[in-house]
Amino acid sequence: MATILHEPALLTETVAMLAPAGRGLIVDCTVGTGGHTAALLEAGATQVLGLDRDSEVLPLARKRLAAWGGRVELVHADYRSLDDVLARLGIHRIDGALADLGHSSVQLESEGRGFSFRREAPLDMRMDRTQGQTLGQMLSDVTPESLADVIFKYGEERHSRRIARAVVEACRNASVTTTTELAAIVRRAVHRRGRTRIDPATRTFQALRIWVNQELDGLDLFLRSAACRLKGGAKLAVISFHSLEDRIVKYTLRELDRGGEFAFRVLTRKPVRPGQDEIRRNPRARSAKLRVVERSL
Repeated sequence: MATILHEPALLTETVAMLAPAGRGLIVDCTVGTGGHTAALLEAGATQVLGLDRDSEVLPLARKRLAAWGGRVELVHADYRSLDDVLARLGIHRIDGALADLGHSSVQLESEGRGFSFRREAPLDMRMDRTQGQTLGQMLSDVTPESLADVIFKYGEERHSRRIARAVVEACRNASVTTTTELAAIVRRAVHRRGRTRIDPATRTFQALRIWVNQELDGLDLFLRSAACRLKGGAKLAVISFHSLEDRIVKYTLRELDRGGEFAFRVLTRKPVRPGQDEIRRNPRARSAKLRVVERSL
């Protein structure tokens, strides 16, 4: 695991939008292995507070960012607990914030995490392995109807009912313990003929990961909270990777723009997307979308 480093999506564009030079505290709400944070510090950020719910990536970030010493503080925390973290540290306003809602190469490629159907691993999928139920535990106690709703809602998979019936039946009749076993069940349930652009298990695995980690729950509240913590002229940058989360980001930032207790302005009427050079270099960036909102002076 220690040899894996994640390449952040839209790195140059994000740093340019946040314009960290000469600013005070910027919060990287999903610090991961520290790629965005390192770039922000290199671009002149005075201090960065990094949060991540995955305690297993923080040692990698700490090592990567060691050269900046006291200019970086890392905290094991879900981005949705931003208000609690800032209150605990006595911080009221911040000079910028970033949330990259994707998953790092560390999580996808590390053994035993269960995020990828291309690697045999236990059915875990938890972003924070210190708490919560594993995917295997959740599948052992779910009905076909409930699972179909999860797969359809979070994976936008039109074969959700067929897949859910097959998965629940397999879990009841045999011991399904690995990602490769689960992926094979999904593929048999869909039974598409010929080669397809994406693996038939892709949407289902996305849905199950969102379900296990409750990824969309509270996202809109976090965005509002982070935006309201900004100083005048500071910005919140959010990178999403699939339509469900991007929809929440898009409409929440738009509502902020329309007015309320504070004045905000959306700077990205259309999301910033990676160019072909970045996609060739980092194929996982192909679906990334960057949206930015600025608090007015």
